[in-house]
Amino acid sequence: MKRILFQGDSITDASRVRENEFFPGSGYPTLVAAKLGFEMPGQFEFLNRGISGDRSIDLLARIKTDAVNLKPDIMSILIGVNDVWHELDFQNGVDCARYELYYDAAVSQIQEALPNIKIMILEPFLLKGTATEEKWDIFRGEVEKRAASAKRIAEKHDLHFVPLLKKFDEAAKNSPDEAWLRDGVHPLPAGHELIAREWIREFNNL
Repeated sequence: MKRILFQGDSITDASRVRENEFFPGSGYPTLVAAKLGFEMPGQFEFLNRGISGDRSIDLLARIKTDAVNLKPDIMSILIGVNDVWHELDFQNGVDCARYELYYDAAVSQIQEALPNIKIMILEPFLLKGTATEEKWDIFRGEVEKRAASAKRIAEKHDLHFVPLLKKFDEAAKNSPDEAWLRDGVHPLPAGHELIAREWIREFNNL
């Protein structure tokens, strides 16, 4: 049985039950687990270690306990929006250069410890909403920078990249932004379904 690990912030966390490994939350990890579990029953084990509020530096700090030690066969990572958001709201963010540095260090540590692992890098995203519109231009510009960094990390390490920023832009062209992300950051069910579909699309290329 192959182990799939989802890693990230609140978008991945999605109210997962810490005491129950069999309930990976109410977001895209559960949608992925449902689809793959239904189509290929018994072939995969699904773990979610996303933590609400995490930035790239937080992910790096726990990469040994919440990634390497779990020995996943496949790992997906979605991190970056809090690196921007926490700076705008609390002056405790992570600038783009350090984001890329920490992300690179996390991936390098995983690959060194688990040379056969397959890693999927999910692109950070946002839309206009109650959490983003007040400082929209800065927020959007900085998330775009993190998205470019995430893609560079994927290319550098020959990883699988899942584009999401423009996917959400396209989804919101003919519908309200809040139909997808309730506050401009956190997905509603439709938003999680979008992520899950793009995740599955790239998973099929592994």
